[in-house]
Amino acid sequence: MNLKVTVNGTAYAVEVEVDETPATLPPVYIGGGSGVAAAPSAAAQAASNAVTAPLAGSVRKILVKEGQSVAAGDVVAVLEAMKMETEITAPKAGKVSRVVANVGDAVQGGDVLVEIG
Repeated sequence: MNLKVTVNGTAYAVEVEVDETPATLPPVYIGGGSGVAAAPSAAAQAASNAVTAPLAGSVRKILVKEGQSVAAGDVVAVLEAMKMETEITAPKAGKVSRVVANVGDAVQGGDVLVEIG
């Protein structure tokens, strides 16, 4: 492929070879930076009714109380990470059986925030 390139007012004719091989991108990891996904804590794995933190951050708000009924999709907590807030929603309808996290707590991805019975 021939291209015309102008640098500081001087035009140059440039011949460029184009590689037609499709590029494959490496996987993108978001989180700890080690390239290894963090495994959920044992508490998160044991509690099938647990609403867990999807990422590391600090608990900004807890919007439910024990005994409160929630619908699937209701916001139960808000996490803050890198000055951005993430709403954590209930995956299913039910009653809040336990609020595990407190406002200000530092949590890791997979940590239990709330349990819904």
